[in-house]
Amino acid sequence: MNVGLVQALLSGLLMGFVYSLIALGLSLIYGVMDVVNFAHGEFLMLGMFLAYWFSVLFRLDPLISIFIIIPLLFVVGVGVYKGLIKRILNGTRISQILTTFGLSVFMANMAMFLWTPNYRLAERTLTRATGDLPIFGVHVGIPEVIASLGSIIVFALAYYLIRFTRTGRAIQATSIDSEGARLVGINIDNIYAITFGLGISCVGAAGVLLATFYYIFPYVGTFFSMIAFATVALGGFGSVEGSFVAGILIGIIESLGGFFISPAVKYAIVFMTYMVVIILRPATGLFGW
Repeated sequence: MNVGLVQALLSGLLMGFVYSLIALGLSLIYGVMDVVNFAHGEFLMLGMFLAYWFSVLFRLDPLISIFIIIPLLFVVGVGVYKGLIKRILNGTRISQILTTFGLSVFMANMAMFLWTPNYRLAERTLTRATGDLPIFGVHVGIPEVIASLGSIIVFALAYYLIRFTRTGRAIQATSIDSEGARLVGINIDNIYAITFGLGISCVGAAGVLLATFYYIFPYVGTFFSMIAFATVALGGFGSVEGSFVAGILIGIIESLGGFFISPAVKYAIVFMTYMVVIILRPATGLFGW
């Protein structure tokens, strides 16, 4: 097999795992709360900046600071829910969209004000790229491999929490029928807060992992937010498994598009795929219900 093709497939697969984790938070929030969070990418940006400042101020590698940043962003997510999202749950769809979009603009511009538009890289030790890792006869960057493995681990932990814990069963019950869940004694408000915090901590964890090899700047979340929406639409809004599979597909489509056609149009191919799925299966995506 062509070495370049194997390289493209492997690179797309590794990045696809990160996309899956990014999409998980967005899909989870929509599936349970029926809220489209347009500020999703800005929370990824916040995770990247937190990883950067932990590495600069405290000399903590992102692989260590992630254990601090995940619970920290969970608290931030709960706070955003209590202070903002809770107030628009019963509002119109347009009010929800405008509110979360306004939050994204506020967060990006606040990051611009606090940290300037300069591009940064996290100072890392454990993930410092001293060489490539040979896999299947091709070489991939060590930070990319670590980020993909970290994404798989965080995704698996979130999946276990959702599917096999009491809180997770309450989340599933609320996503299926919130009024029915309320009647059997589930505190819907607490479940919404936990769900939003979990979604934000997932995308924040992806941001920390990306910070090991990706440039950090205030508007970095905009691009990944678009990728997340394409991934969730492809996998089906509210489908956890769909987010995982669709993230991998998006990563591979992106990489193969750049390999066979041109790197300049690889993202155009991703969004063309998204448009085709929206036309054929607008309500469910490939794996939704």
